[in-house]
Amino acid sequence: MAYTALYRKFRPLTFEEFAGQEHITRTLRNQIMSDRVGHAYLFNGGRGTGKTSAAKILARAVNCLNPKDGEPCNECEICKEILNGSLTDVVEMDAASNNSVEDIRSIREEVNFLPTKAKYRVYIIDEVHMLSTGAFNALLKTLEEPPAHVKFILATTEPQKLPATILSRCQRFDFKKISEEDIIKRLQVICSKSNISITEEALRTIAILSEGGMRDAISILERCLQDGDTEIVDDKIKDLVGIPKIEYINKITESIIDKDEEKGLNTIEEVINDGKDLYNFLWEIIKYVKDVLLFKVQGKVNLYNSDDLEKIKSVSEKASKDELFDVIYELSELENDIKWSTQKNIMFEAGILKLIAKKKHKVYKDVEERLDKLEEKINSGDFTISSNKDVKADLAEKVSKKDEDIKKETKKDETPNKPVKRLQSENYWKEVVNILKSKGKITLFTNLMNAKAAEVNDMQLAIVGLSAFGKKIVEQPENRKEIEDAIMQVTGKKMYISIDEEKNVISKKEESNKLDGIDMPINIIEE
Repeated sequence: MAYTALYRKFRPLTFEEFAGQEHITRTLRNQIMSDRVGHAYLFNGGRGTGKTSAAKILARAVNCLNPKDGEPCNECEICKEILNGSLTDVVEMDAASNNSVEDIRSIREEVNFLPTKAKYRVYIIDEVHMLSTGAFNALLKTLEEPPAHVKFILATTEPQKLPATILSRCQRFDFKKISEEDIIKRLQVICSKSNISITEEALRTIAILSEGGMRDAISILERCLQDGDTEIVDDKIKDLVGIPKIEYINKITESIIDKDEEKGLNTIEEVINDGKDLYNFLWEIIKYVKDVLLFKVQGKVNLYNSDDLEKIKSVSEKASKDELFDVIYELSELENDIKWSTQKNIMFEAGILKLIAKKKHKVYKDVEERLDKLEEKINSGDFTISSNKDVKADLAEKVSKKDEDIKKETKKDETPNKPVKRLQSENYWKEVVNILKSKGKITLFTNLMNAKAAEVNDMQLAIVGLSAFGKKIVEQPENRKEIEDAIMQVTGKKMYISIDEEKNVISKKEESNKLDGIDMPINIIEE
């Protein structure tokens, strides 16, 4: 006896056996019971969601000699002949291979003849979007006004490719992805009837991997039985579908987050020696980091056992959301580079090491920026100290002694201390920075938002208070031009920008004020 694939052997025979499409099966049963069956249907949905199975059940139900509650009996002569494919009144056609005008013309000629045995002649056209333009035009008139004894059932995964004239003549039913719970229930029935032993974790893994397609789920289950073993566990499924070992993926991810080059190199060597395809492995790393991000946001993630979840939790605690976003983006860029490279091993190894080095550099850069801000606060005197009571008391005593010393020195030298001069930022600077933000120049905006700007003279604007990294950003020619354009937009005059220290700018402004008394225009521009 010929072998029958599981998805064909366990194809649902009634609407009641259908999984996850209750909104459709309920409507179709009501139409059959009330004898209000349409002349043309369009079944749309992803692969393996039950379109063809529903079409076959509907074809039997409208022709069944003993229907009950809108269901075919599957026992009468008509039902049996439709099931074994011997009834010529039900025609199944694959439009992917029969998409010409001649194929549709043959249907137009046949519809004029009465059915041989059944009540209705039913045409099931699968992948109908593959029909040619001429074939659609040939089908149009027949579909609009078919004889009373003809029913059309069209099935497609891409309804947007169908002409509007075809869509408007059909009752459309959208088949949604089948939920994981419905897939698990159906797989349990199949395993029970086939004497297959399977764990709950394995069922869950198959349901997730099938991505809402029942046929894909049953096909994965069938692949697990090819070695003759009727006991299925989670690890067996992952090995068959090619999911790399989770410890490899976790090690690579941790080496990136921990900025550990040695650990990353050792793991890459293990993966290469294990014969894994690096392109697929990189894709699994991207998905893993995405799952870590989901766990950090939602506190849960599918497809992992308790030990794996502990590892995911550990990684999520080490990294911020922004850091995980950056890793996903960088790994996606590496994936594109590897796709077209003939030296995948070298590209993969270099890409991972480059990512680790980049994250290290970012840490150093963040520390540098913090030190710059701290130095700026100390120089400005705009900071407060908070500590425990003993430290506060000690500081208060030292400050008191210092004040006494200052008073003594003041009495000796009666010359009063000169007030410290502070640089006042020009009142339009904030508007300039906001213009850069509105233009989408976020890097410039973030580096300039805490800076000050002062006019040295009529043609020069000095920017102070920038970090070392901020100075590098502003010094780039394209960024200089953006700032100068924004200044021009606000002030209406052309000004050149310079980067300087606050004390230098104060000195230059004083020098510029001295030159105001000279009866000729003098402007000093520093490049």
